[in-house]
Amino acid sequence: MGLQMDNDPKHTSKVVAKWLKDNKVKVLEWPSQSPDLNPIENVWAEVKKHVRARRPTNLTQLHLLSGGMGQNSPNLLWEACGRLPQTLTQVKQFKGNSTKY
Repeated sequence: MGLQMDNDPKHTSKVVAKWLKDNKVKVLEWPSQSPDLNPIENVWAEVKKHVRARRPTNLTQLHLLSGGMGQNSPNLLWEACGRLPQTLTQVKQFKGNSTKY
């Protein structure tokens, strides 16, 4: 099994790199800034779109929205994962640049 990281600077620090090496953690190569390849980032984008469309003006309204999203969350993640083969093909076509799904 390997660890996937997003190349955020805090993950690539010398201290973290040493710890990973010392503990023999296999790290998968991963392009930086590639939300297309990270299904949870695509799920977050859907959640943000859902919230923006309803324009909550207070925490109570936001909380009510989150209840409705909670019912759909497993489906959103499942769908995002299901698009991964197509997304990988697009990323390859665009030579690693961002795609729209």
